[in-house]
Amino acid sequence: MMKNDTLRKGFTTGSCAAAAARAACLMLLTGNIADKVSLITPKGLTFDADILDITKTEDYVRCAVRKDGGDDPDVTTGALIYAEVRYADPVSAACREGRFSDGYNVCAADEETVRTSEPHIIITGGEGVGRVTRPGLDQPVGEYAINSVPRRMITKELMEICRLCDHSGDLKVTISVPGGSEIAKKTFNPRLGIEGGISIIGTSGVVEPMSERAIVDTIRVELRQKKAEGNTTAFISPGNYGLDFMKETYGADLDRSVKCSNFIGETIDIIVQLGFDSVLLTGHAGKLVKIAGGIMNTHSHMADCRMEIIAAAAAREGADNALLVRILDSLTTDEAFHALDENGLIRPVCAGIMEGILKHLEKRAELSAGNGSLPRIECIMYTKEHGLLAASEGAADLIKQMYFA
Repeated sequence: MMKNDTLRKGFTTGSCAAAAARAACLMLLTGNIADKVSLITPKGLTFDADILDITKTEDYVRCAVRKDGGDDPDVTTGALIYAEVRYADPVSAACREGRFSDGYNVCAADEETVRTSEPHIIITGGEGVGRVTRPGLDQPVGEYAINSVPRRMITKELMEICRLCDHSGDLKVTISVPGGSEIAKKTFNPRLGIEGGISIIGTSGVVEPMSERAIVDTIRVELRQKKAEGNTTAFISPGNYGLDFMKETYGADLDRSVKCSNFIGETIDIIVQLGFDSVLLTGHAGKLVKIAGGIMNTHSHMADCRMEIIAAAAAREGADNALLVRILDSLTTDEAFHALDENGLIRPVCAGIMEGILKHLEKRAELSAGNGSLPRIECIMYTKEHGLLAASEGAADLIKQMYFA
């Protein structure tokens, strides 16, 4: 997707944690002060980080990187993300097998690492980093909310330093954010089931801010390009998860897709205006459920009635009061769908939700088209845990036409 070059990029809390960990490890193993480090983010961009507040001893080094979100408004901007790296006792066999018996996550182990006796990198959290208290998030219940991509980034940086310094001993990394518990109160963490601090997150390592208008304009440009290339069907998805699902499930050609972010309604308007014959929307239930309630901008800041929509659909399928209360008390759609699955209602409920999604998408298209022609609208909804949850009647045929004709 094209970016608005007038807005400055930033770097995620995950990138900051990885940079601080790299610097701390370098200082611990070499004895030299490192007041600047560079790393390559998963996005492929270089992060040049200033290293602050260094504490150096023979046993550990602690230092920080200040979070800079660029021009993206973020409550974590300005926070100091600390990493402490210390020598660790050799991890137990149980930890090497991933059972986390020592109370923190082993992130570096793979078969090659074990065979060559390279160090294990033990990652845990400290002050200001939240713990996961509810299922359905990136980390299991009880773990610190240091997501999987930041964990891999931290491990990668420390393994590189260990190889450069010919160090084979295990290392323990503690990530902390002083004041993180107060910052977290301004986020959705408490509602999501992350308590005690912020999350260390980021899938690309980079914060790429864009104005809402710039995003919609970019969606328009990409759809116009697809139309000019002769495509009569618009394949859209809110984000990478939808695209990954299509590739893994259907082998779909992702080069023909357009990410519409949260702007479902405006994307439908553009598709109608450009004269596409059909559209296939694929997305995670966490976003698409909102459309069944008529919410056409799915950003959490705009509206959120997911549990109410799911509960209403469950009531139509005969769910009892206890199940309805359980759904309404759920913090994530995965939690609500897990409750439905336990009661044998997940498929009929999701089918009802899909009816609502199609009704509102078609209504939006009608309003946009006026007396003009309407595109055929199909939709696929899924979650990581349950896979395909619901699909409109013609979705499979449309995929065949799009990719396998």
